[in-house]
Amino acid sequence: MQPRLTLVTLGVADMARSRAFYEAWGWKASSASQPEVTFFQANGLALALFGRADLAKDAGVEDRPTGFAAVTLAYNAHSKAEADAVFARAITAGAKAVKPLQDVFWGGYSGYFADPDGHLWEIAWNPFFPLDEQGHLFLPDSQT
Repeated sequence: MQPRLTLVTLGVADMARSRAFYEAWGWKASSASQPEVTFFQANGLALALFGRADLAKDAGVEDRPTGFAAVTLAYNAHSKAEADAVFARAITAGAKAVKPLQDVFWGGYSGYFADPDGHLWEIAWNPFFPLDEQGHLFLPDSQT
C-alpha cells in the first residue's frame, strides 16, 4: 500500500457560512462543488465541507458535538512572517484565535485558530521541515 491522504472532509453546521469563511481566508472552491458539498484544492490533497448531520448519516454514526475532537489541521508556512499573515487573514475571515502564534519549545513558531465550526487549524513555521517552492512538505527520509 502506498501511504496517502487524498481528501479531508469537515462536517459543518452551515454550508454557506463555512464556504464563505474558507473563501474569505483565500481558498478557491472547485467547480466540482455542489450545494451539499464544497471542494477546495490544496496542493496534492483536497478539503471538503459537508453538512455535519449528513456526514454522520453517511458514516453510520450518531451526530453529536464532540468538543475537542483530538484532531487538528495544519498549514505550514515558509517563514514566521508568512505564518503571521496566514493567521491574520483567517481571523479577518471570521476564525476565532485559540492560541496566538508564538515561538515554541521544539524550535518553531505556531498558534491555533478555530474555523466557524470549531475545527482547529495550526499555523506553523517549522525550520526542521522546509517546504519546496509549491508548499509541499517532505519529511526527512521520505520518498519524494
